[in-house]
Amino acid sequence: MADTAGTVGPGGAVGAGGTAADGAGTPATPLRKASWRHIGPGIVVAATGVGAGDLVATLIAGSKFGYTLLWAAVIGCLVKISLAEAAGRWHLATGRTLFDGWRSLGSWTTVYFAGYVVVWGFVYGAAAMSSSALPLGALFPDVMDLKLWAVACGLVGLVFVWFNRYAVFEKVMTVLVGVMFVVTVYLAVRVTPHLGDAFAGLVPVLPDGSLIYTLGLIGGVGGTITLAAYGYWVNAKGWKDAGWMKVMRLDNRVAYLTTGIFVVAMLFVGAELLHSSGVALAKGDKGLLDLGTVLEDRYGATTAKVFLIGFFATSFTSLIGVWHGVSLMFADFVAHYRPSLVPSGTPRERSLPFRAYLLWLTFPPIALLFLNQPFGLVIVYGVIGAFFMPFLALTLVWLLNSSRTPREWRNGWLSNGMLATAGLLFIVLCVQQVRELPW
Repeated sequence: MADTAGTVGPGGAVGAGGTAADGAGTPATPLRKASWRHIGPGIVVAATGVGAGDLVATLIAGSKFGYTLLWAAVIGCLVKISLAEAAGRWHLATGRTLFDGWRSLGSWTTVYFAGYVVVWGFVYGAAAMSSSALPLGALFPDVMDLKLWAVACGLVGLVFVWFNRYAVFEKVMTVLVGVMFVVTVYLAVRVTPHLGDAFAGLVPVLPDGSLIYTLGLIGGVGGTITLAAYGYWVNAKGWKDAGWMKVMRLDNRVAYLTTGIFVVAMLFVGAELLHSSGVALAKGDKGLLDLGTVLEDRYGATTAKVFLIGFFATSFTSLIGVWHGVSLMFADFVAHYRPSLVPSGTPRERSLPFRAYLLWLTFPPIALLFLNQPFGLVIVYGVIGAFFMPFLALTLVWLLNSSRTPREWRNGWLSNGMLATAGLLFIVLCVQQVRELPW
């Protein structure tokens, strides 16, 4: 979703021959041809960003307004493409990480990020484990308590990320995304959508009482700190310079096209299965258990079990994606202040800060599972978390329009328009989210 020039000049430029050139004009890095075989980091970021709560929000929007808000889901995917592309472009064009860019904007970014990853990680760890446990508890009733399922999911995620490099992590994520894709498309076909009504939903309209649901569809699905982690996964894949720009853009677009299919499929299910029958779902992850019950009543136990498997894949990809991606970001954060803790040449995934944050995401939240999230911590988590997406969108606008980015890879009018729109949207959602906190 970028509109930067396809050729680059001095200082990291691409000449007429399609190679990146150094400051002396010597060919340095050829632009790789965009190929499907390179796809990977985008699938990881899209799968991590789409959690069970996002799918519930989409289902509820479909159950309340039918296909009317389909256009908002499409715009939401375009917004995420723009944000992830901008993060990936910063990493490839500058050779610097996103945290390095934030740090160049002033010490306030470091203070915010430090507070964010500590509090957010503590509360998110408990939420991710609980979300992954819900479908397992439904698939295997009476095996063990739901909290124990949650602990097991957290420990499995810890062990998996601790002992595996990015290549294995990407392959497992891709398999789980395949499960999510097959299940959601199967459900969408199973409920027999009315395609005429669906196409009509591409026309932007706002029914009475739909504003918050519309903003949620545009800004919520796939919109988390993992968008910022995309550049780190791009580097982990081995894409280190502007020569990979075309590959990164293809990867990103395919990923969010896949996300769009998830969202549209769940909107179809909400519109056909819930809207017509007037069924209401519980908010949050438990709403998907309600949907499982509706599916079993309508289509039988097999369809319900298939859905629960997809529910687990959706939740567990978010868990291990955060365990890996945000730990990479934390390791980079520490490397800027305590380089001795991340020695040169040591893979980030083997560094002490990476593994320390993995432990932080796992063990303190286990205690939180049994405390049912203390009231004050939920307030702090909500406030800090609500500000992250505006922070990401607006700092990317700042970085990609400044001399920190080589001129040839700075934002054009389209990128600026999309990022500015995203920033304003997320500010509105931030205010709404803060207002809805249980003060």
